[in-house]
Amino acid sequence: MPITKSHTTLQVSASGALGPLTPEEALHFERLDLSRLPRHVAVIMDGNGRWAQQRHLPRVAGHRSGTKTARTTIETCARLKIEALTLYAFSVENWRRPKAEIDFLMQLLREYLRQEMPLLQKNDIRMKFLGRTDELPRGVQDDVRDAMERTAGNKGMVLCVALNYGGRAEIVDAMNAILAEQNGNAGKPVITEESLAQHMYTSGLPDPDLLIRTSGEMRVSNFLLWQIAYAEIFVTETLWPDFNRARLLEALVEFQKRERRYGGIREGQPDTQKSARVVGE
Repeated sequence: MPITKSHTTLQVSASGALGPLTPEEALHFERLDLSRLPRHVAVIMDGNGRWAQQRHLPRVAGHRSGTKTARTTIETCARLKIEALTLYAFSVENWRRPKAEIDFLMQLLREYLRQEMPLLQKNDIRMKFLGRTDELPRGVQDDVRDAMERTAGNKGMVLCVALNYGGRAEIVDAMNAILAEQNGNAGKPVITEESLAQHMYTSGLPDPDLLIRTSGEMRVSNFLLWQIAYAEIFVTETLWPDFNRARLLEALVEFQKRERRYGGIREGQPDTQKSARVVGE
């Protein structure tokens, strides 16, 4: 099928926005249909510790290297005009880690927010934080609030950072918010999928179309449990610090190969997806 002039123009424009491409990046980019990109990409950034261990470095070195990958991922998604990007930065379970590592992560986050603010503003990115941020150290809370206020007027991609986040905790918080609103109402409280969605941390954003997990682990780790109900999942063995722009473009290409049916099937259409078959069928 010939490529239309408008599609060619779109490709050239986006390629220019991304800047120079390596041969591997160009290979993936040529296979990408920019009219069918996911609206919302979510990422479980896993493998920092193993990356450092392989290099006989302390775990904190992996976390610091991972911030460079985050920068590349954020800027690439913003330039591709993806509507929202959510990064899983710190879970409610991560408080079980050694105190020294937790303190480093909190300090690294504060440094990142200050150092990357010019990049966020340049790319017209609006920041949003998902999680129980009121339980974070006071200084982190101040920096989080400052980042949201300084980017509130931006109109480009929404960058969501899941911080002190847990999928189950989010659902509990949403339920409590609904019950608090309905307390004292004469009618019997009614909770629907729509009302619950309006009280989730991600209210106002589309659900993720694509969930990326690095380091090869095959689990969702209590991340966006409500929102990823029909997300396509891309798992790569690549550790997060090594997840470069080529790997991101590869994930987007793979996403576009999937047939998204949301539990349905068109009449007369054969079921060709192995994942939908019953084992032993």
